[in-house]
Amino acid sequence: MKRIKLLYFLGFLALILNYGWSESELRNELLFVEKKNDFKSQLEKKAKAKAEKKEEPEIEVKMDFSGVFVPESPEKFIQAWHYPTISQDLTGSCWAFSSVSFFESEIYRLSKRKIKLSVMYTVYWEFVEKARRFVKMRGDSNFGRGSQANATMRIWKQYGVIPAEDYGMIDQEKEFYNDKIMFSEMENFLDSVKQTNQWDESAVVETIRSILDHHMGKPPETIMVDGTEMTPLEYFRKIVRLHPEDYIDLLSFKKEPYFKKTEYKVCDNWWHSRDYLNVPLEDFMNVIKQGVRKGYTVCIVGDNSEPGFYPPLDCAVIADFDIPASLINENARQFRFENESTSDDHAIHLVGYLEKEGKDWYLIKDSGTKSRNGKHPGYMFYREDFVKLKMMNIMVHKDLAKNLLEKSVK
Repeated sequence: MKRIKLLYFLGFLALILNYGWSESELRNELLFVEKKNDFKSQLEKKAKAKAEKKEEPEIEVKMDFSGVFVPESPEKFIQAWHYPTISQDLTGSCWAFSSVSFFESEIYRLSKRKIKLSVMYTVYWEFVEKARRFVKMRGDSNFGRGSQANATMRIWKQYGVIPAEDYGMIDQEKEFYNDKIMFSEMENFLDSVKQTNQWDESAVVETIRSILDHHMGKPPETIMVDGTEMTPLEYFRKIVRLHPEDYIDLLSFKKEPYFKKTEYKVCDNWWHSRDYLNVPLEDFMNVIKQGVRKGYTVCIVGDNSEPGFYPPLDCAVIADFDIPASLINENARQFRFENESTSDDHAIHLVGYLEKEGKDWYLIKDSGTKSRNGKHPGYMFYREDFVKLKMMNIMVHKDLAKNLLEKSVK
């Protein structure tokens, strides 16, 4: 058998030599080409199209704005100073974008200094504190993407704050903010912690921080300010110079006693803060109305899903087929919160006003994606009836609520 194989090999070698291939004729090169079958791909595409049902556009009820006055542009409003709008993109961080913007305006109002602060630094540490409480409460604590506007000052008191340029600015590689994958990783990890009862706080926080560091970057421990090295806490105390005790949160719920601090019972108040002073609706609205006329801005939280909320026209009003503006009162407001047609959707920054026929329109600086579908991206115009019925809490400087604080009881 070996002899036969050898003869076959020698015969094949002789055939090659007799054929006379020369080195100059062996010119084929190795190429790398995309593997594809266009015809098959077209067939598969057609098959998929037939198998899938045609998606129908989602329909929602909206108000007909024919004949309704709508402000032309933000320039028609009397405005307090504020930085231009920034989109929160695909994040759940409206609470941070709106409150940081509010405090930037406060810095300018009080000292005429323009300081752009990092939103993402605040978001980073809020996730850390949510995870810490999740462990302390053995999983009985909401770990979500949202929070409340008053969380920002709480974070700054503990961790300080830094300029926007030092952390969290969007670069060309990222293009836009997106916390969905990051949040999913943290949520899945905490689910596993709960399932296995691994309640080691330091280990859990360390893992959460490693996820945040990977997606957001590690926040700096020190920054340089005019040639001086500072910690974030030093920057907050020496440069920002806002005092946490100067800011108050106001609610208007008929269900709770007026002029008493209470809890805002929504999931984004995950630490169950009871720092909200509950006041009558008339007082709630007067704080806003008088505040904007004195040059103050307001951080405000509420609902943004009504028939009269219409981003293509940048405006939000209450449709009279819902309830006439003259009938909006504490009962109507409380009823909608109880049946959840009013929900804790979004935090925004109220930065100006326009009076028209004895009624106020408010200029809203809005980081949300909905506000970027109109003529003036990043701005909305809220008529006062919309605020009165649908906005649930506000954060203001305490000077705007002096008389309310005097009436408050512990």
